This record gives sequence, C-alpha cells and structure tokens, in this order.
Amino acid sequence: MRAETISSSPVLTGSRSIEAEGIAAGTIGAGVVAVWFFVLDAIAGQLFYTPTVLGTAMFHGIEAVGTPADLEVSFEAAAMFTWVHVLVFAFIGGAAARLIALAEEHPNYGFGILLLLIAFLFGFIAVAALFAAPVLRALTLPAILIGNVLAAGAMGAYFWRRHPNLRILP
Repeated sequence: MRAETISSSPVLTGSRSIEAEGIAAGTIGAGVVAVWFFVLDAIAGQLFYTPTVLGTAMFHGIEAVGTPADLEVSFEAAAMFTWVHVLVFAFIGGAAARLIALAEEHPNYGFGILLLLIAFLFGFIAVAALFAAPVLRALTLPAILIGNVLAAGAMGAYFWRRHPNLRILP
C-alpha cells in the first residue's frame, strides 16, 4: 500500500517528467549543434573535424590542438567529445526545464529566466574567446555562435510546444 502512495505522488511524477523533458530538450539541442557542424565539416571536406578539434582540446589540452590545419581527424576524440557534449546539453536542458516549471508557477519570473539564458549563452562565448583561442581559430566564432543559437532555438521550440501556458502571443 505504501509503495502505491509513493509511486502515485504528484511531486515525484512531476519531477520525473521535468527531468525527462529536460533530457529530451538537451538531446535535441546537442543534435542540432552536431548536425550543424557535420554540415559545415562536410562542406569543408573534413567530416568529424569539429568534434575532433573539440575532443582533442577537451581531453588532451588546448595546446594539443596546435596548428588546427595539421590536426588529423580522430574518431576516438570525436566520439568522446560527442558523449560529453550530449551530457552537458542534457544537464542544460534539465536546468531549463526546471526554470520553465518555475516560470509556470510564477509568471513574473519568465523575463528574468530569459535574461539568464541569454547571459549564459554570451558568457559561454566570452569564456571560449578568452581561454580557447586555438579552438576558435579552427572553428570560427560565427560558426559556434550560429550553432548555439540554432540549438537554443530548437530547444525553445520544444519547450514552447510543451508549455502552452507560457505563450505570450495568442
């Protein structure tokens, strides 16, 4: 009897749905970024170059990137980076899902949450520009910015469809 009461608890069910929604949104965001850079790499004739650069910088240090033009594509570095990338986006999606749930309970928080997300995006770009110059030489800041904006847009569209109470326009 006690197990039934716990499993049907609205708080537990709501928490699980928030977590699942966050993971789904994060996976969508990570997928959009991956597809964006896959297309750019395909156009440049170097498939998996972007995740190789990022994986090499992440797991071997930024100095290991060296001269980006000389970096050989490594499927191991690309796979390791992709795994971490999906996990980070799942975490970001989870945080966004919790913030959206908070905004549904307290509509006045919505604008502040939007500003926080925008500040987070530009903070990420600023940190990347300051500390990852070799990576930016290899990937270019506009490509990274466009990828992040596409991911944020896709995640926002996912949340927009799932949370009609947050819609401002009819």
